[in-house]
Order: sequence, then C-alpha cells, then structure tokens
Amino acid sequence: MDSFPDHFPYRCLPVNIANMHSWEILCPVAVRAHWRGGRQKSDLEVQIEGCPRFAASHFGGGILTFQVGYLFRTVPQCNLLVTGPLNAPKDAIAPLTAVIETDWAPYPFTMNWMFTRSGADIEFKKGEPFCVFFPVPRGLLEATEPEMRDLDSNRQLQEDYAEWCRSRREFLERLSIHGTKEQMMKWQKHYFRGLNPDGTEGVKEHETNLRLKPVVDRRHAIDGPSGNAAPG
Repeated sequence: MDSFPDHFPYRCLPVNIANMHSWEILCPVAVRAHWRGGRQKSDLEVQIEGCPRFAASHFGGGILTFQVGYLFRTVPQCNLLVTGPLNAPKDAIAPLTAVIETDWAPYPFTMNWMFTRSGADIEFKKGEPFCVFFPVPRGLLEATEPEMRDLDSNRQLQEDYAEWCRSRREFLERLSIHGTKEQMMKWQKHYFRGLNPDGTEGVKEHETNLRLKPVVDRRHAIDGPSGNAAPG
C-alpha cells in the first residue's frame, strides 16, 4: 500500500479495517520452497534456516505446510478463522483458509499454502507473517437469512443512494478541474467519516481504526477448573 502514489489504498477504509482484523503469527526462521509441479510430496523442496520441522511438504500436491506451534482455546461457541495475511498477495503461492472449533478441540492445526505455478521459487522471510486468525461466532452464518429486495422497497435508502450517485458524479466531473474544492479533497470521504450523503452521522459505532489487544504471556500460569488462568 505504501508503494502506491499518494498512498492511495489508505483512502479505502474497508481495506484498512480488514488489514487490522486479525492477529498475526510470524515466521521464526526463513523458509524457501520450490515446487516442480508434481503431486508427490517429494516434488516440493523445502529449505529452512534452523527449526527444520517448522515447514515441510506434508500433503503433496504442491502444498507447503507450516506448524503453527500453538494450541488455541476460545470461549464457548466461538471458532477461529485461520488464513494467510489479508490483502497481502504472494506470487506463485496462495493461503488455504480454515475454520476451526477451538472452544473444545484439544488438537493443533497447521497453516497450509498451495503453489499456484510449477517451477516457482518462493520465500517467507524471518519475521514475515505466514498465518493470521480471528474469532467468528459459531452458528452466525446458519442463523443469517439473506434476502434480495427491490431498492424502492426502502424509500429512505433509495433516496440516500440516489443522492450519493448524484454527488459522486459531480465530484468526479470536477476532480480534474484545477483549483476546485474537489481536487483539493482528492476523494469523497463520506464513508471514511461515517457520514450519510447529506452529511449526517451514519452510526455512532463507525470504525476508522481497530486496536486489537496484545497477546498476554501467561505461559507460567496454571489453568483452574474453569479454564481461567490461576495466579502462578
């Protein structure tokens, strides 16, 4: 995002929020891999600087498997969605995504990446994220009932949308005119600021930033019967 002129992607609040929407697990060592295109495990060559069990060709089919190194536990009825770094494409290899019931399972999981091009060499640098995760309530998707409706079934929404279309068209027409207010603004900021097209507040809970809590190191604590960490 930093490489774009004027850091343009930072104007897209949905992308920024998504980038903050997970915790990351970093590579403790550098990993290099080459896939020859075959389906056998031996067709994927993995080189690791120390910690040889951290990553390997375990499944075959050009899949690179990382050992996450942690056993996760979430509150009841809460899963973990596990995938690769969000909005961070990597050439020739793509992350596989999993949803895991971490509120009960005493089992670890692996992070897997699949090669998308044979003959490719890829590298994960030391300190580079190879896995991200965030909680998702179990049952939420199944409890959701999607509907498709005509826009005019919600008169206020239809009017707001029409007003946005009008203002958007005018903004783009004036954006290239030197000295205009629109050129100084560079982009419309209604959504970024959480505002309706008429300038009124959308919702009080509008988010422009996420501040995730850091991981607390309680490795010397002992869990009590309830699963909560007892004083060490």
